[in-house]
Amino acid sequence: MQPEFIIVGQGICGTWLSYYLQKVNKSFLVIDNNQPNTSSRIAAGIINPVTGRRIVKTWMIDEFIPFIKEAYNELGNDLGITAISQKNIIEFFPNPFMRESFLKRFAEDSSYLQHPEDDEIFKTHFNYEFGYGEIVPAFTAHLETILPAWRKSLQSKNCLLEESLETNQLKIGASSVEYKNIKADKIIFCDGIAAAENPLFRNLPFSFNKGEALIVEIPGLQQKNIYKKGITLAPLAQEGLFWAGSNYLWDFTHSNPTEEFRIETEKQLQSWLKIPFTIIDHKASIRPANVERRPFVGMHPVHKNTGILNGMGTKGCSLAPYFAKQLADHLIYSKEILPEADVKRFSKTLAR
Repeated sequence: MQPEFIIVGQGICGTWLSYYLQKVNKSFLVIDNNQPNTSSRIAAGIINPVTGRRIVKTWMIDEFIPFIKEAYNELGNDLGITAISQKNIIEFFPNPFMRESFLKRFAEDSSYLQHPEDDEIFKTHFNYEFGYGEIVPAFTAHLETILPAWRKSLQSKNCLLEESLETNQLKIGASSVEYKNIKADKIIFCDGIAAAENPLFRNLPFSFNKGEALIVEIPGLQQKNIYKKGITLAPLAQEGLFWAGSNYLWDFTHSNPTEEFRIETEKQLQSWLKIPFTIIDHKASIRPANVERRPFVGMHPVHKNTGILNGMGTKGCSLAPYFAKQLADHLIYSKEILPEADVKRFSKTLAR
């Protein structure tokens, strides 16, 4: 077997990179073990154009939004699924200070922000004292349907090897790579936190964090919005189901769900919601974040036929399609990768 590319991982990064390579008829093989608790499979898929207590626009969001709307809709049409939905964020203010902060930002720059005339409209479903603001537009990428649908497509084309990469079977040559009986021109690692064990890329400044979420059934709650008050309720593709989370733990001993998170989140939901809910599932994963909060995209400075698409952190659903396209164009047409994301900014580190 001699594909042009081997792609390691079929999370959000590996899915988008293989999608763009397929669109230009490049041959590839995706190697993925279908582990259920990867960050892509746990994520709510939220695309939020603002961030933080200061409610500032996220990096490059004005460019990302038109790109990702077109990209996800095109992917969805190709797969026969709904890949993205606009779900504006209803941000309930937890205290008067956050309300003041929102109103101040709204007066300075109302991009992506709306202040409702009637802030009592959600009182039948939620407990809140200080009103709310709205973030428009926001989106959910339906990873829970995208990833299995794309996997099925890969299987139908014999482009998927379902196993964990055995690194002792990988040989990196001067002009090609070999894995078992497979020879390819290049290998691209899109394997999330596994990069920390990869001798080629482990010196990159990763800073992993752990997140947990509950899958909750809430009959009667409208699914046209994402709701936030300390925790986030994001609607899933299945009617009546919501993703409830998430925390950000920088110091953790394992990747499993914890009873502490479940108890605390259930208490928060009981205090916030006025309508019944049922906990369906509890999930946890470790996110491939990094110190710079900018992705790692491009080819190794020494091993030129080895590349990476990783480090998306919590913004993977907006960053991955854009930078997968950049990496695909770089591989095929030698186009430049955005300098802030190009992994060659760590050339000295990677050359050690």
